Amino acid sequence: MKLLRRLLLALLILIVTGYVGVIAYMYFNQRALQYDAQGEVLALTDTALTNAQEVLIPSDGESVAGWYAPPRPGMPVIVYYKGNSSSFTEESERFERFAADGYGFLAFDYRGFPASPGEISETNILADALAAYDWLDAKSDAPILIWGRSLGSGPASYVASQREAVALLLETPFLSALNVAAERYPILPVALVMQDQFRNDLWIEDVSEPVLVAHGTADRTIDVTNGERLYARAPNPDELWIVDGADHSDLWDAGIWDRAKPFFDRAMNR
Repeated sequence: MKLLRRLLLALLILIVTGYVGVIAYMYFNQRALQYDAQGEVLALTDTALTNAQEVLIPSDGESVAGWYAPPRPGMPVIVYYKGNSSSFTEESERFERFAADGYGFLAFDYRGFPASPGEISETNILADALAAYDWLDAKSDAPILIWGRSLGSGPASYVASQREAVALLLETPFLSALNVAAERYPILPVALVMQDQFRNDLWIEDVSEPVLVAHGTADRTIDVTNGERLYARAPNPDELWIVDGADHSDLWDAGIWDRAKPFFDRAMNR
């Protein structure tokens, strides 16, 4: 009987030690696990963006690199907050479509992503996002539209809660990064150890702009319920576009741009 108790105690100690070890590993390596900031930087000259230019935007004594193209007269400009992987330059097809339809745009890499040296953190991403919006606001008199994709839904929602844009489009957003982590690691106390939580669920409550949320039912990165729940919290909801069978990176090919343009028109005409 004593031997059994000792074995059970040893097993319990082993389980607790392992659990604490996993938590410690997650805590000290969380940003490496959370962000995927690798990839090549495409040269602007390798795109069809003949009217765009490379820009450096000051942010907290450092700078972020991006591309800017002015809109046609009477058209708005999109500030685009990229997702978690690679460089913004890999989405040049999107920017080419924006420009071809007369929209201006500003897109950039947050600090720590391929085109912008620096340290990745929620604090820096949000500071870079505000700096980019304010730079664009000073650069152009055109109405500003905010587009945030995946990770970019965090800075997009935050900026929309702090500034007065015309519209907010959130593509495959999370309710919060904390919520996604809790879904993936339900047995870990992520709320206690996670540093970069990106609380869209709180920021969206201060967003006065009309909101479009787009998501896919087969999204394996951020479950579609995140987008649905976030949209339900928006004070000024315009449209919830759910694409049956679409995964996390499928919405561009599914026609999100054709969905975005009438949304932007509605917002412009309010």
